[in-house]
Amino acid sequence: MKAIVYQEYGSPDVVRHADVDRPAPAAGEVLVRVRAAALNHADLLTLRGTPLLLRLVFGVRRPKATVLGRAVAGTVAEIGPDVKDLQVGDEVFGEAAQCGFAEYVAIPAKRLARKPEQVTFEQAATLPVAGVTALQALRLGAARPGTTVLVNGASGGVGTFTVQLAKALGAEVTGVCSTRNAEMVRSLGADHVIDYTREDFTRDTRRFDVLIDMVGNHPISALRRLLAPSGIYIASNSAGGPVLGPIPRLLATVAQTPFVRQRLRVLTSRSNAEDLRTLAGFVSDGKVTPVIERTYPLSETADALRLLEREHARGKIVLLA
Repeated sequence: MKAIVYQEYGSPDVVRHADVDRPAPAAGEVLVRVRAAALNHADLLTLRGTPLLLRLVFGVRRPKATVLGRAVAGTVAEIGPDVKDLQVGDEVFGEAAQCGFAEYVAIPAKRLARKPEQVTFEQAATLPVAGVTALQALRLGAARPGTTVLVNGASGGVGTFTVQLAKALGAEVTGVCSTRNAEMVRSLGADHVIDYTREDFTRDTRRFDVLIDMVGNHPISALRRLLAPSGIYIASNSAGGPVLGPIPRLLATVAQTPFVRQRLRVLTSRSNAEDLRTLAGFVSDGKVTPVIERTYPLSETADALRLLEREHARGKIVLLA
């Protein structure tokens, strides 16, 4: 089968569309014929091996796993032992363990959900990482009808889901994005949009019940000033330095929590079948529409990665296998 492989850390130039052995499903796994796979920011970090701390897990000198990709959707092609809830031909989606940019992938059945007929493979592939992160961030923030939510990074892969899901939950949403993406964020249902190229949103006089930070580009103290006295700050991402990455900022978030009235939280999202079904229901019902900026054939994954790296994200980029 064909897959996107890399033997060394580096830029998208190091990836190849190559022949590899087709995997066989182990006990509790199914073999999925991949129809679509979504790119995520983590794929770039894994490719480059940054921050360097990640290499303790993924391989110090070179990557241990040589196939990129996590979020996939496709059709069950083969059933492994002890799998009872799925059968050959089922259309499914879920999160693979660093092997998704391929024609076939073996995935534990418990990490998959059936794809509703109304949801396309391309849409389903965007849900296991970006959609789940957004859903779990809003759950951590206790978003509900009447809650005021600010999303820093509203036009990105996770941000576009966060805006729509917050609206579906009945919240009043303010999105922070660039001029290029302002109209798109409004079209997703944001009640207010702040163009960060024209104004510093941390100087806004409004106070929010929930602030979901997908960017991590402002001091926590500045973001806390935007929160209501009992508001919740959720750190989901931060570029950080080349060695430790976002770890210092996330540790600082946790360290401040006991000393302030506001609640400061670090989001660690984990995909699960129940959340996948919930997200698919939102899409199937028309309450959420995954924003897909562009699709590429699997053979052009390097170009897709270059686009993701070069430009500010605008929804998701999807590979077609």
